[in-house]
Amino acid sequence: MIVNVLGLIPARGGSKAIPKKNITTLAGKPLLAYTCEAALASQRLTRVLLNTDDQEIAEVGRACGVDVPFMRPADLAADDAPILPVIQHTITWLEDHQNFQADIVVLLQPTSPLRKAEHIDAAVDLLVESGADTVVSVVAVPHNFNPVSVMRLDKQGHLIPFEEGQLILRRQAKPQVFARNGPAVLAVRREIIQQGRLYGDVVLPLEMGRIESIDIDDAHDLAVAEFWLKQLGEEEQA
Repeated sequence: MIVNVLGLIPARGGSKAIPKKNITTLAGKPLLAYTCEAALASQRLTRVLLNTDDQEIAEVGRACGVDVPFMRPADLAADDAPILPVIQHTITWLEDHQNFQADIVVLLQPTSPLRKAEHIDAAVDLLVESGADTVVSVVAVPHNFNPVSVMRLDKQGHLIPFEEGQLILRRQAKPQVFARNGPAVLAVRREIIQQGRLYGDVVLPLEMGRIESIDIDDAHDLAVAEFWLKQLGEEEQA
């Protein structure tokens, strides 16, 4: 039986492309705030926790209303630190210090400002109802970037199909493929994490739209996200 669903927002302090990226200003408020708001509006999360090694980020998170019960250890905050040990450390800390056991962990990257509470709830519902190990948010790959459409250079510098065989030019004939969109939402059962995995044997997709899937990596992404946040805000007010 599912009892506790932990919404975990990982927000490391060290970012190079955009300094302090997780709290940089986007359409008038910190980037982190959008994820905090979506998580707190979710109907399926039992608890929302911010995991960070940065005091300034922690202060912003608390101001947004999320829990920051501890600071991330330095060895889990390096540039090359994988996310799985961060999740495992969080689960263990909550058990040892607060007697909180998460049955499902929903990882919510703070770089997806257009992800909504509905996406979070849909991922949890799909995970619970289907019995899957993992649910990951994805976006449909545009047909011109489909593996059957892209090309590569051979040793002579000639363009050849990336995959063997002929290029498929008709959009309708191309297979549908997806890419993780950040991912904006990653819901995983506790036992899969304990096995040292984020993706179990049964993984289901939560498809999101292209605008909802905007993920902030650089200044261009910020500009695109700001455009759509303002655009969508104006449409809601109309």
